[in-house]
Amino acid sequence: MKKFLIILFLLFSFCFSISHAEEINLNAVINQRAKLEEELKGLEGQIEAYRATIQDKQRESTTLERDIAIFDAQIGKAKLEIKARNIRIFELTGDINKKSETIESLIEKAKKEKASLAAMIRKAYELDSTSLVELMLEYKKLSDFFIDLDSFESIYKSINDSFYEIREIKNVTEKEKGELEDKKTEEEQLKLIQEIEKKRIEEAEAEKKKILKLTKGEEKKYQEILSARQKDAAKIRSALFMLQGSTAIPFEKAIEYANLAWKATGVRPAFLLGVIAEESNLGQNVGKGNWITDLAHSKCAKQRTAFIQITGELGLDPNQMPVSKKAWYGYCGGAMGPAQFMPTTWLLYKNRISNITGNNPPNPWNPKDAFVASALLLKDNGAINGNYVTERKAALKYLAGSNWSKPAYAFYGDDVMELAAKYQSQMDILLVSSQ
Repeated sequence: MKKFLIILFLLFSFCFSISHAEEINLNAVINQRAKLEEELKGLEGQIEAYRATIQDKQRESTTLERDIAIFDAQIGKAKLEIKARNIRIFELTGDINKKSETIESLIEKAKKEKASLAAMIRKAYELDSTSLVELMLEYKKLSDFFIDLDSFESIYKSINDSFYEIREIKNVTEKEKGELEDKKTEEEQLKLIQEIEKKRIEEAEAEKKKILKLTKGEEKKYQEILSARQKDAAKIRSALFMLQGSTAIPFEKAIEYANLAWKATGVRPAFLLGVIAEESNLGQNVGKGNWITDLAHSKCAKQRTAFIQITGELGLDPNQMPVSKKAWYGYCGGAMGPAQFMPTTWLLYKNRISNITGNNPPNPWNPKDAFVASALLLKDNGAINGNYVTERKAALKYLAGSNWSKPAYAFYGDDVMELAAKYQSQMDILLVSSQ
């Protein structure tokens, strides 16, 4: 029995020991993370510098040099943001792998504890099945019997406590691993969106290079081209404001809806157009799905119910109405129309939308209703005074809710504000031409 207790004690001690090699490996991981965090901090500083350059240049008079500088800064910023996101994804992947190894180690440790515990139970059964006289006869001294019995009970309790602790740590670790995987898919989603954004900026840069070729770098010729374009207000009027999941509308009609929303909510029209354009043009999956497939997951049950209610009230065939596709990184698609509201969110706003547009019930695929819905949400997010900072913050909340301040989402706010500046200049041209 003494040998049995000694073996158990050694096993118990071994299970909770940490090797020197493991300590060295942990230090290496900590050092690597510190280096990555330092690199990330440097990248974020450079990104902020690019952002400041863009804002400063946009306040200058339009010149060839100024516009080229803006596009160079936009491209540089986009590349750095993608690089920074790659670092975040790498860090998260390492964390997930580390958590996985911890879980495997805990499972193995639990197996050993189970084996020890089973042996202890068998021995306890043997003790219960043996008379006290027989047990005492195994010992030369009565005191040895009681010492071993106390040790047995102490180790039995320790292994029980250890097994409980392992189970709790395993549950916590699995939860943390799930959270890390969610963060990783979130980062990969944003990386995908940013790649789309980078492509869009590169296309715009190609247009600038085309102008440079036409002007041969001469400021006078560039100003002549700009002047000719600015005077041609008819082109702006006829240009279509592209909407995903709805019929595209003339730019002037988009301004009409944006002005309606502005009078009711105080949200600046050009800013609203920037948000609608960003929502419609960024996601390649927007408006190309259907509710049967893209709201099929059990976690989308509330969205399915709301979607059926919305289409039922409108007398629409739910099978024919476009929604955003379920992305590879998530459970639910189902965002509707130009404003990209999820069904449950639309129901929260529908009465307020109706009070402004007069459409009862409102239709998320109707541009007029969608513009008002977007403006109401932006108003609730604080975008009612036309201030750059508050508008950008409202746009970020539109995308990310309470996570709006995360650096990974910064590009969205920048995009919206750049689009808002573009639409403001076009609206100014139309205003001048109408006078």
